[in-house]
Amino acid sequence: MAEEPVRDFTTGPETTLTELLERFGTAGGFTAAKLATAAGIMRRMHDSDCTVFLSFPADIMATGTRGVLRQLVSNGFIDVIVTTCGTLDHDIARTLANYYHGNFEMNDTELRERGINRLGNVLVPDDSYGIPIEKWMHPFLEDLYKKQTRWMPGEIWHELGARLAREERGNESLLAACTAHNVPVFVPGFSDGAVGSQLWQFWQSHRDFTPDTLADEHALSDIVHDAKATGALMIGGGISKHHVIWWNQFRDGLDYAIQVTTAPEWDGSLSGARIREAVSWGKVRPEAQRVTVEGDATVLLPLLAGALR
Repeated sequence: MAEEPVRDFTTGPETTLTELLERFGTAGGFTAAKLATAAGIMRRMHDSDCTVFLSFPADIMATGTRGVLRQLVSNGFIDVIVTTCGTLDHDIARTLANYYHGNFEMNDTELRERGINRLGNVLVPDDSYGIPIEKWMHPFLEDLYKKQTRWMPGEIWHELGARLAREERGNESLLAACTAHNVPVFVPGFSDGAVGSQLWQFWQSHRDFTPDTLADEHALSDIVHDAKATGALMIGGGISKHHVIWWNQFRDGLDYAIQVTTAPEWDGSLSGARIREAVSWGKVRPEAQRVTVEGDATVLLPLLAGALR
């Protein structure tokens, strides 16, 4: 039986996030203690010779949490990103235009009549999403094509970040930060979104234009096998999470693993699967430092990032 007593804590205007997370660690329960554990694992990953993966779904890119992701990259806490095509879409769209506040109870039929898409309580006008992405992507792809016809998808995202950095609000772009800090971005399902549709449309008239998906996979394999140790901060599940743990099984699993999720475990989904389940697949090592933190990433991730030094 553990002998560490549960301790009360207080907070005030002078309390820093680092101090708050430390107090969470003495509080005993419930999610607070798990978040404190996650912060400790993040620090140990950063302080050791560890290649750190970040995986996440695109929805948080539609919120101000994009800035927290950019902060983690810019501050050197992340070495590799695995995400979805929506991340590319939202990063381009929000660098060029604005999304707006809404609420979950809005009338979706009326929104559609007004040309407004709802993502939870975020409003995404057509004029801020599909149209500017299409106008921006076509000259970008023409320039790529003039340089060469075969590209690794990760090279395309690197070039995309470099181009976004030149926009007026380029300093807000996650991809621009990844390019600046040489953090590779992998999007295994890149056809599933606006940017992927633009790649397909461009290919219609440029049939020798070839995003070499398997070359991207080979690059990811090299990163995994060259790493002395690997760790991951995984937000949610889906293809992003699975691609991280899938490739890490070939080095006998992750050495460090943090998952933030709102999903239940009982439905068998990957989003709900706790990290301990990945141990049975050899995707996380039995001795790995690991924790699953239940809750909304738009709340928990800023707390976690703000406590890191």
